[in-house]
Amino acid sequence: MNDPLVAAALSARTNAHAPYSRFAVGAAVEDETGRIFAGCNIENASYGLTVCAERVAVWKAMSEGSRRFRRVAVAADTVVLTPPCGACRQILWEFCGDVEIVLANLEGASETLRLGQLLPRPFDAHLL
Repeated sequence: MNDPLVAAALSARTNAHAPYSRFAVGAAVEDETGRIFAGCNIENASYGLTVCAERVAVWKAMSEGSRRFRRVAVAADTVVLTPPCGACRQILWEFCGDVEIVLANLEGASETLRLGQLLPRPFDAHLL
């Protein structure tokens, strides 16, 4: 696949710190201007302080001033393509809305869907 967003997620995956789960994940988010921000999962012995790749990528983009996003890619070394976990779906909805999500693996397989398909009834500010 020649998608720069997926390539960034795959590359970020190589920097994952996953000594406990051994489950390295890379993610990348593309803002409305086309800038790409990548992140990897970073584990901690307490597990609860572990941060997923998707959240690292979003925080990185936001810390650089991006606020509007159009796509997210998630890459893992799995046969079945790995979607964002529940916590990441919530964060992605809050900060990215119903963006395009590209799931990819190391074999070159990919699937594209909308975040709304993964999180059909999101909790967000309109419910407060």
